Amino acid sequence: MEEIKRLNRELVYKGHIIDMYKDTVKIPNGNIAEWDFIGHKGAAAVLPVLKNGNVLMVRQYRNALDRYTLEIPAGGLESPDEPMIDCAARELEEETGYKSDNLEMLLSLHTTVAFCNEKIEVFLARDLVKTSQHLDEDEYIDVEEHSIEELLEAVYSGKIEDSKTVSAILAYYSKYCK
Repeated sequence: MEEIKRLNRELVYKGHIIDMYKDTVKIPNGNIAEWDFIGHKGAAAVLPVLKNGNVLMVRQYRNALDRYTLEIPAGGLESPDEPMIDCAARELEEETGYKSDNLEMLLSLHTTVAFCNEKIEVFLARDLVKTSQHLDEDEYIDVEEHSIEELLEAVYSGKIEDSKTVSAILAYYSKYCK
């Protein structure tokens, strides 16, 4: 494979969650192209499984879609060097009001490889202990309990479309429920 060379990266917008850049690149045929690039600090997510086998999910409004979605709990790293497992544990308790000392890696994914470097590590949480939600000022989240069968149906019917959530449900089912 021939090399693609980045000639320039220009910051176009610096945001709270993302930074947007215009990259100028030289492609193998010699042409110069401009590509959009979204820089993201990374995130962690968690699939919380109760003793009865049901999964805790969060329902929240997503501005980009202008609707409520059903997802696994997740959130951005507080700093680039924060361990992903610490972020997952924090988001689990903040969003669901449960904590766990039993988190294990389930999968790692890049959400949108065409233009964004966002990486999310997804953890499985078991042995959940009830505490209380600690939502951010701009969050409103309902916590729901669903069976894995209900979640699979929601994935295959298109009711759940969030990539981290779809991936987590399918990975968990494939690894632990078959």
